Amino acid sequence: KRGMARAGFAGDKVSGHVQVSRRDAKGYYYQGDYKADYLNGKLQGYLSDTSDLTFGWEIAKRFKDSHGTVQGVTQAAVDPTSVAGRDYARHYNVDLGKFYLTYANDISETSNLMLNIYQFGDHTKFWTAPVRFDAAGAAVTDVNAYSNDNDYKQVQRGLKAEWRSSGESLGWLGAIDLRDNSYKNRVNVLQSYRASPRAPVVTAGTLIEDNNTKERMYAGYGELKFRLTDAMTATVNGRFDHIKLDYSDYLVTATAPNLSKGFNVGSWRGGINYDFSDSVSLYSNVSTGFRAPTIQQLFAGTINLNGAVAANPNLKPEQAINYEIGLRGKLDLVGGLEWDIAAFQIDRKDFILNVAGQYSTPAAGITDQYQNIGGMRNRGVELAIKSDQEQLFSMDVAYTLLDAKFTNYSNFNLQMGPRGRQTVVPYNNTGNAVPRVPKHKLFVAARIKPFNGFTLTGEMNAQTSYFADEINQEKIGGHAVFDLVANYDFSAGANKAVEFNLFGRVDNVLDRTYYNTARGTNDSNGDLTYNAEDLSIVVNPGRRWTAGVTATF
Repeated sequence: KRGMARAGFAGDKVSGHVQVSRRDAKGYYYQGDYKADYLNGKLQGYLSDTSDLTFGWEIAKRFKDSHGTVQGVTQAAVDPTSVAGRDYARHYNVDLGKFYLTYANDISETSNLMLNIYQFGDHTKFWTAPVRFDAAGAAVTDVNAYSNDNDYKQVQRGLKAEWRSSGESLGWLGAIDLRDNSYKNRVNVLQSYRASPRAPVVTAGTLIEDNNTKERMYAGYGELKFRLTDAMTATVNGRFDHIKLDYSDYLVTATAPNLSKGFNVGSWRGGINYDFSDSVSLYSNVSTGFRAPTIQQLFAGTINLNGAVAANPNLKPEQAINYEIGLRGKLDLVGGLEWDIAAFQIDRKDFILNVAGQYSTPAAGITDQYQNIGGMRNRGVELAIKSDQEQLFSMDVAYTLLDAKFTNYSNFNLQMGPRGRQTVVPYNNTGNAVPRVPKHKLFVAARIKPFNGFTLTGEMNAQTSYFADEINQEKIGGHAVFDLVANYDFSAGANKAVEFNLFGRVDNVLDRTYYNTARGTNDSNGDLTYNAEDLSIVVNPGRRWTAGVTATF
């Protein structure tokens, strides 16, 4: 169920609106209830003919329980709603707050100044780690028995300033980006338990994590855009980031109360556009990106001396380089077509991986540690076609061909056997397909507008098969899903005082059974055989109906 109410006003000097909304659902999955309340709005003041000040906010309160995870294809077939399943994490209570203030000033016809300050807050409480054995060592089957009560608070604050200007053949941008983020994490034991029948008892109420990570970023960036000829434009930009991570551990038993690490990273982009005509253009660019290591990857063994993963403060940021070339244009067919086709390649190097693989322990004699040892390549083609939605018939098409492979992933250990007595089987995943990435994806939306205000749309989402695991053993078949959408807009009253929108939607019209996600990491049922019965699966809910009405007055 969904409901929304919005009120607004507009004047010569000030305009604004406030909106409240609610979404809730009992959910297809057992314990899959969902509820979300939102309050958002915007207030804009016109300071002069060329400048304005905008304040916006959004406050949300959400609850989400089980994601519907089941183990293995047999349970997916007989228990798709996950009555017997136990998600690793569930019972999410989330409070969100977003606030921003933006000042914009068109200093001249060719120059603009923008200042933006913002704060985003996320306070999430949730359960993790189902209890398998109680304090007496007896097996636990209660679906609500969980080990950990997690309390996570994230606050992101920042300031961004941009100055844009241009001349007859040259345009430029200069900017700063300052961020001050914090991530607080506190974990208590919900109930007493044992990890195995003979393991020590972990007592309810024990505080096992209490830490805070501060991330400060100071960045400057700029861009130059210049016209080489009447038909050709070149763009170059660069950015430099200084990132500082500070970690504080507040546990009495903390072995490393304070840790810090800094990174200096540059990135850039260069591109050329060429207009063959008013209706066909060529675009191309090369760009770089990065991802900095996390505190846990840098200092795992320092934070937890009893842990199995050694620290590696010498980790470098992951690097990526993207190549893209494409054509876009318009055709005077069926009321006008817009099309875009592009080829791309993204190479990631210095990918941060655990030496044992992502989900396992190392072989005997190998020190477990995060290192810059991985590589990945995404190569593909994207095609998009759009026609005029105001015509009697119209259509959108989006197609992606994506070949995603590991270029360096030489050590992956597949865990086999029951908990506490596992063995590992080594694999070299270099050259394997990246899991859960289908090679082909196609979206088609076909619309008909038989009379004014009414639109009927049929949609198709199709994709080919993919591997559920990094060793490329368990393959999940492709599927095609069809949806149907109807919208009718009309007005009533004097001078069309009230505008109505009636809408209806049927997702998965043919009630096709398929998996939303399927993930394989190890021999999860501990029977010394890794197969489709070890996959973590979320089954699609099947056919769903949505209908509603919106009134604007």
